Amino acid sequence: MAIQIPVKNIQIHGNKIRYLDYSNFNSTEEETLVLLHGIGASAERWSKVIPFFHEHFRTIVPDIIGFGHSDKPTVEYNIPYFVRFLKDFLNRVGVKSACIAGSSFGGLVAAEFAVNDSNMINKLILVSPAGTMKTSTKTLEEYILASLYPTHDNVWRAFNNMAFDPRTVTEETILEFIDRMKLPNAKYAFMSTMLAIRNTTDLASRLSKVKSPTIIIWGQNDEMIPVKYSEDYRNIPNSNVKVIPRCGHTPFTEKPELFSKIAIDFLKGINSIK
Repeated sequence: MAIQIPVKNIQIHGNKIRYLDYSNFNSTEEETLVLLHGIGASAERWSKVIPFFHEHFRTIVPDIIGFGHSDKPTVEYNIPYFVRFLKDFLNRVGVKSACIAGSSFGGLVAAEFAVNDSNMINKLILVSPAGTMKTSTKTLEEYILASLYPTHDNVWRAFNNMAFDPRTVTEETILEFIDRMKLPNAKYAFMSTMLAIRNTTDLASRLSKVKSPTIIIWGQNDEMIPVKYSEDYRNIPNSNVKVIPRCGHTPFTEKPELFSKIAIDFLKGINSIK
């Protein structure tokens, strides 16, 4: 059964922030799960797994400031800026603590947030997180090219190479990315954020400060951020790594049922952290 998309908008420091808020009316003591998308994406990137999460959690999915249909102010998009945004966003929507899942750039933001504010995070899911890779990859360069020159061919190539199975890349995904990158200030926000990711320093050593139980999920065939970088995230004390075979950079779009089971089992304490 299709779920009605609950689009909401709030103001944070004068900027409009768009987000999706799926409440679970079957639960009287519902846990909140916040999903953070990757660079250049929007809340809809999580659409294949939201129906699974929605059964168990209040699921909140923002368009991170600078992306999607949230405002894109002309500021320096550094990582502390995004960490402050996440804290302000949670406070603004009345969430005192939550489980947080972040993909790629969103995983970096979630990890940095956990380093600084672990008391607000019950459990942490990091999906192919950025932040420790110091050299580029061909797939990442293609994605950057697609953001700056969002022709159908460029975007199709970038998304196909990001995935293990190109059949999981839909025409809707391609067209939505093209539309987003044509929005005012979208390219500036993208490149400013990309610079911030590349300038991230000493993250691996700081991850030892994360107190939240954490699962790190990676596609075995990720050519955007190769799975070898999962080793850096093992510095999180109470953590485990789950590698999904025959899967690229975004397991929640390529293997949504398997990804959701791994994530939900972790969040509900069914699979323990070793």
